[in-house]
Amino acid sequence: MVIKNLENKIRLTGIVCTAFLAGCIIISVSSIWTARTMVADAHRKVYVLDSNVPILVRQTTMEETLDVEAKSHVEMFHHYFFTLAPDDKYIRYTMEKAMYLVDETGLAQYNTLKEKGFYSNIMGTSAVFSIFCDSIRFDREKMEFTYYGRQRIERRSNILMRELVTAGQLKRVPRTENNPHGLLIVNWRTLLNRDIEQKTKNSY
Repeated sequence: MVIKNLENKIRLTGIVCTAFLAGCIIISVSSIWTARTMVADAHRKVYVLDSNVPILVRQTTMEETLDVEAKSHVEMFHHYFFTLAPDDKYIRYTMEKAMYLVDETGLAQYNTLKEKGFYSNIMGTSAVFSIFCDSIRFDREKMEFTYYGRQRIERRSNILMRELVTAGQLKRVPRTENNPHGLLIVNWRTLLNRDIEQKTKNSY
């Protein structure tokens, strides 16, 4: 009887010790998990000074901002590629900036226009080209975009408006100073480029 009571006490002690050890392990694991979560959350918080007043902002992942960054990247490229002035240094500057954002398909279009004397004609006629983005459709799953815009071409005697539609895909690349969005336009092509309105400038 004494031996049986002793065995029961030993068994009870073992159960209590096991439960205590399991509780300690659960508490330790949950503490570590909570600490890691808090540290990771803290790393995503950044303070920005606005007139010496710290403002808390949150860091986001590219997946969260992909749509916005993709459209911004596409619009930036079209701005550089289609905003032209009768200044060879300015044209070289904007083309250089644009080529960081697109693959060889963009360079091929640039070379074709150059061979046809397009940029020389801009210099000769003092034409000024401006681009206006109407909308950008972006398919997140296929990483495909379609750009809809209008180009304004101002010459000495007239102002021409053209409708422009282009398309292509986006590929992820490392972010750099020249490519802040970490995206590259590939298989870029022009779907539509036609005159929609022409106005004669008044000459006095």
